[in-house]
Amino acid sequence: MEMELDDQGHMVVRPLLTDLYQATMGLGYWRAGRACEEAEFELFFRHCPFGGSFALTAGLQDCIRFLRAFRLRDADVQFLASVLPPDTDPAFFEHLRALDCSRVSVRALPEGSLAFPGVPLLQVSGPLLLVQLLETPLLCLVSYASLVATNAARLRLIAGPDKRLLEMGLRRAQGPDGGFTASIYSYLGGFDSSSNTLAGQLRGVPVAGTLAHSFITSFLGSEVPPDPMLAPASSEGPAVDLPASVNLWLKRVCIYLGLEEREPHPGERAAFVAYALAFPRAFQGLLDSYSVRRSGLPNFLAVALALGELGYRAVGVRLDSGDLLQQAKEIRGIFRTVGAEFQMPWLEFVPIAVSNNIDEKELARLAQKGSEVNVIGIGTNVVTCPKQPSMGCVYKLVSVGGQPRIKLTEESQKRILPGSKAAFRFLDSEGSLLLDLLQLAEEPPPKAGQELRVWLQGAQEPCTVKPAQVEPLLRLYLQQGQPYEPLPSLEESRAFAQQSLSRLRPAHKQLQNPAVYQVALSEKLRALVDSLSARGAL
Repeated sequence: MEMELDDQGHMVVRPLLTDLYQATMGLGYWRAGRACEEAEFELFFRHCPFGGSFALTAGLQDCIRFLRAFRLRDADVQFLASVLPPDTDPAFFEHLRALDCSRVSVRALPEGSLAFPGVPLLQVSGPLLLVQLLETPLLCLVSYASLVATNAARLRLIAGPDKRLLEMGLRRAQGPDGGFTASIYSYLGGFDSSSNTLAGQLRGVPVAGTLAHSFITSFLGSEVPPDPMLAPASSEGPAVDLPASVNLWLKRVCIYLGLEEREPHPGERAAFVAYALAFPRAFQGLLDSYSVRRSGLPNFLAVALALGELGYRAVGVRLDSGDLLQQAKEIRGIFRTVGAEFQMPWLEFVPIAVSNNIDEKELARLAQKGSEVNVIGIGTNVVTCPKQPSMGCVYKLVSVGGQPRIKLTEESQKRILPGSKAAFRFLDSEGSLLLDLLQLAEEPPPKAGQELRVWLQGAQEPCTVKPAQVEPLLRLYLQQGQPYEPLPSLEESRAFAQQSLSRLRPAHKQLQNPAVYQVALSEKLRALVDSLSARGAL
């Protein structure tokens, strides 16, 4: 498998989850006597995903765990020896065996940060051969995690703060690792919970779920529960035969709803009773196995009212087909009137959950003002990111031996900003984001209230900016292989992501045709780019 356990029992990526050319370049560096030269790479993206104006950064904790556990095993080295030239000097393989990240340092945006094109998500420095080998695993760990966190954040912005979002895409994901990653980072991006129990066990993601149609349709109605008796919620008073109580309530419900008592499906009712006996304090119904109006709803009400007599309250219903918005409205109305009719007013407020291939457009409809939907389950359209299946992150060399490196290429958009850099976020007096500034690490940091000349990306002339607040963006998380700043918990990163999004201007939060968030270069960095570009063009 591509994962293994580190010395603390966490799953980490194995070093050979990489591209072959990392190893061939490693041999080239080693033969040139450059394996141990100090180098720095930056991991960033060139365009915001999904046509938006922002991204959320994620995957940092996985990266740090990977780096701390990095070590090529004998089997790894033996495999590389089998695919490299047979006359490769054995001393190269001994060099690989000795590699670890004790000389690697990492600066990064905190997990859950807003990120913009060109601003480093990670800065990785260390021996040239080693930090080259790290490229593909780090890209794997950051790119998809950030993509799905951003996708989840967009869905949260559409849903608004009050709707509960359940990620339920494990069965639709691109493999087990994709499903596991999506469950973690959709939660970071703003979902409330996941159906993925492994994500709950290993990473503390809140888990939730309902029940499937298979459970409903497995019952015919002739089944007899081995123990049909249910004690009151208060534990005071005699136990009640729940199936018998449900049948009595079904008569009353059908009369009230104008239905024949034979219309509600007996197998569905038996399934609801079985579930209620197993979960009297957490009973919920899936209403659309047969007919919502003629079967699912009256069967659910009969069971919910029978439980209500015993002091229990149903916790929800789910719809998985049809016009979800309209059905939710109708069901809420019936809950309201039935609750009033039978003196159980809590019934009006039973949460209504919906699912069924919900995308951004349908989510906007379900989240509109007046919607009676409370919980929205999204699977395929959060975990597979169908609007853009790749983040497009890159990992580029920016300095060797303290000297800046630049890549020009035939496409200006693929030009690399050279040198070791610092990044800052400028805010206005109200705390809203103005722009991000990239400058050389050697430059003094900008100060609040200071007027600065900067070059917006792609601009032909500089402009001036005077920030009311200045925030450094990159923090040191790994110094010479050792943890430096503690990593936040998943809950803390999730809260930080929502706080960060709240500071983004409405024009930048728009999901369609948003305003472009500006990233600027300091005058000194711009001058270095121009100088190296001129030399490279000669």
